[in-house]
Amino acid sequence: MQRVAITTLGCKINQFESAAMTESLGREGFRLVPFEDEADIYVINTCTVTARTDAESRRLIRRAMRRNPAARVVVTGCYAQVAPDAVGELPGVSLVVGNSEKKGIAGLLRDAVPAEKILVSDISRQRTVEALGLESFAEHTRAFLQVQNGCDAFCSYCIVPHARGRSRSVPFRDVLEGIGTFAYQGFREVVLTGIHLGAYGADLEPPASLLDLLEAADAEALVPRLRVGSVEPHEISDGLIALMARSPVICPHLHIPLQSGSDSVLERMNRRYTAAFFRERVERLAAAVPDICIGCDVIAGFPGETDEEFAATLALLEGLPIAHLHVFPFSRREGTPAARMPGQVDGKIVRERAEVLRALSDRKRETFHRRFMGRDLPVLVLNGRGKEVTGLSRNYITVRIEAVTPPPEGEVMVRITGVEADGVRGIISEPVRK
Repeated sequence: MQRVAITTLGCKINQFESAAMTESLGREGFRLVPFEDEADIYVINTCTVTARTDAESRRLIRRAMRRNPAARVVVTGCYAQVAPDAVGELPGVSLVVGNSEKKGIAGLLRDAVPAEKILVSDISRQRTVEALGLESFAEHTRAFLQVQNGCDAFCSYCIVPHARGRSRSVPFRDVLEGIGTFAYQGFREVVLTGIHLGAYGADLEPPASLLDLLEAADAEALVPRLRVGSVEPHEISDGLIALMARSPVICPHLHIPLQSGSDSVLERMNRRYTAAFFRERVERLAAAVPDICIGCDVIAGFPGETDEEFAATLALLEGLPIAHLHVFPFSRREGTPAARMPGQVDGKIVRERAEVLRALSDRKRETFHRRFMGRDLPVLVLNGRGKEVTGLSRNYITVRIEAVTPPPEGEVMVRITGVEADGVRGIISEPVRK
């Protein structure tokens, strides 16, 4: 029985695909071991959003070779997709597998010496995406369900369309069946994920939309908690806001990529909205769903970003009812228009601006958490035992639950008693459901 270790970098789609690979390898008789252990085969599911993630992938390859110099190292994911020849030349790499090919990895690993070292097809030619069926999701209380892949947006800083191909949606009924399967297996929350989730359904026949999908899932009440991942500002319709306001199933949480609060920077980024439009959507969401957690992506130091443009971003974010930020210092990614733009911002300034934004995020998070002091929140228990367990509220707050013996299961009602740096603390007030 060959030992296989898998590690994952990047987005929830990659996490989902790694879980699918893990499950298929287990069915085929491979023995799964932690990546820190000695294995016969190491699989590295890579990300390529920035040059830094490419470097991290190379570091993981070297780590695998140190653990077992005789092991086969298989590299898949987005770095393998966009730079297969470069990855294949790295010392120790035995096999390079593209994003389309990774679903068949169990069959590939059965061959001790593959006929070809690089198995990466032209992903831009892909027009469909298959549902990845999982019978379990190891080490997760919540399940992630991939419903869309690829992206047609081509933002000027982003390599993802080249790594993931065109936008492709999992068929409507397949998604609903996937949600139902997870619920049958006992998962209390399903997170819908995609590279460009708001584009869901446009490629289906007949066409559908993310709103259509969510309305169907809400009507069928397939799972107690359904969480939506990242949605672009211009794809947050009035209908989606109204559904989130009335649904007992869809969690009051949304991640909305902003990237910049300056219209001139947004134009250079090839983003499809203005700062004023973003403000209006966020304010309407917050008014309709009072306890909603809204997170934002923002890039610090985009090429040509002036002090005034950065100040506009800061002013917009300070005035909005958001809960936290994901801050990305701009990193030149070869193969994107932004890498060739004039006015590349000095690295020291980029880091300073990123720190300012992270400090703002810390303040926003604390302010959001303090709103719930003394209130009862339904919390899904994730892990832990004994005197403290960790859970997640419907509006995406990490909750540490005190003095729990025996540890609860499922969703419980928790009274919030304190605020910490990365979450809140509370005590069980009453059980909600098992």
